[in-house]
Amino acid sequence: MVQITRLATTEPDFAQRLEGLLAWESVSDKQVQQTVDNIIDDVRARGDAALLDYTARFDGWQPADAAALEIPPARLAQALSAIPAAQREALQLASERIRAYAGHQALQSWEYREADGTLLGQKVTPLDRVGLYVPGGKAAYPSSVLMNAVPAKVAGVPELIMVVPTPGGELNELVLAAAQIAGVDRAFAIGGAQAVAALAYGTDTIPGCDKIVGPGNIYVATAKRAVFGQVGIDMVAGPSEILVLCDGDTDPDWIAMDLFSQAEHDEDAQSILVTWDAAYLDRVAASIDKLLPTMERSDLIAKALQARGALILARDEDDAARVANDIAPEHLELSVADPEALSRKIRHAGAIFMGRYTAEALGDYCAGPNHVLPTSRTARFSSPLGVYDFQKRSSLIMASAAGAAELAGTASVLARGEGLTAHARSAEYRGSGDA
Repeated sequence: MVQITRLATTEPDFAQRLEGLLAWESVSDKQVQQTVDNIIDDVRARGDAALLDYTARFDGWQPADAAALEIPPARLAQALSAIPAAQREALQLASERIRAYAGHQALQSWEYREADGTLLGQKVTPLDRVGLYVPGGKAAYPSSVLMNAVPAKVAGVPELIMVVPTPGGELNELVLAAAQIAGVDRAFAIGGAQAVAALAYGTDTIPGCDKIVGPGNIYVATAKRAVFGQVGIDMVAGPSEILVLCDGDTDPDWIAMDLFSQAEHDEDAQSILVTWDAAYLDRVAASIDKLLPTMERSDLIAKALQARGALILARDEDDAARVANDIAPEHLELSVADPEALSRKIRHAGAIFMGRYTAEALGDYCAGPNHVLPTSRTARFSSPLGVYDFQKRSSLIMASAAGAAELAGTASVLARGEGLTAHARSAEYRGSGDA
């Protein structure tokens, strides 16, 4: 029987207990930080030689030379043709749906002219080169390849560089097949903080990138944080989360399995149910105890549920929505009769899954929206990964002679007020109308 925390919003210490349950310290400890700093410094100093040493040390195989780290494009194509047809079709369908959704996100350039002929606008351009980190240690994630690579290609990124660790020198066929479908341009068998350093600073073999995206372990996350500023990053993600709001009329087995779907990621994952039907909490708890022994990762799920899971009783639907907005979850399921109405009360969530039939797992793989989402309450101020993360904006300003004359006075007054005389005179010269 799983000992999962039970809370009620009517309890005087509810806010304090919930805060304790949600608390997550994503900052690496000093030992991890020092290790990562040393690896980054080493890669910057020794380049490919450092990558070869770390591959032998951490992945357990010795490349003949740096060129052996690159996975040839033909190998990606071979993987796609060799995997079972069902897997190939699933990857292709998921890719098509992700691409179709991403196509609606692309930012567009625009401009307008004022009455005096001055042009103002915005130019949108894709990043030149993006690095994609794909985990390859305890598990392989071809879905992450699609979710990160497809929006980059829709954005128009001309060069996408994938890195993936290969323990024992073994390549994962599904990951390679997904890379082929998504349009990865170059792939390298390298992982860990050393791969992040290579993508950020470049070596003779691995080109430096403008942005690094993709999930990884604590060393990868720490390295991404460390190189931010040299390059852009998508986010530093915490453990996976799901919050389910339910009115009590959904099959409790469905909800129990939805909670399991996140808890099976790792022992730090968080699964929470909020309902305003007290009896329903007991029904879901019974389903958890019934179904848990049937799960392959039952021990992991039980640890996660006991450590960070919760069953919460709210006063009513509005109260439940307030709890959801306070938690700002990565994944939010609205398993209610009218999910569209309830969704209008939600302000903070990475992705919202509406209705009894919309399992969060659909979003992980093939619904279309991205599964790279803000965690650890960062949905209060950040958004899912999308095409816009692979584009940048430049302002366009072209003053006509009349426009320069009109704006020069304002610019001059403000510049002189700041004590910046050269700014003022620069504007005044144009404002005088002299060519």
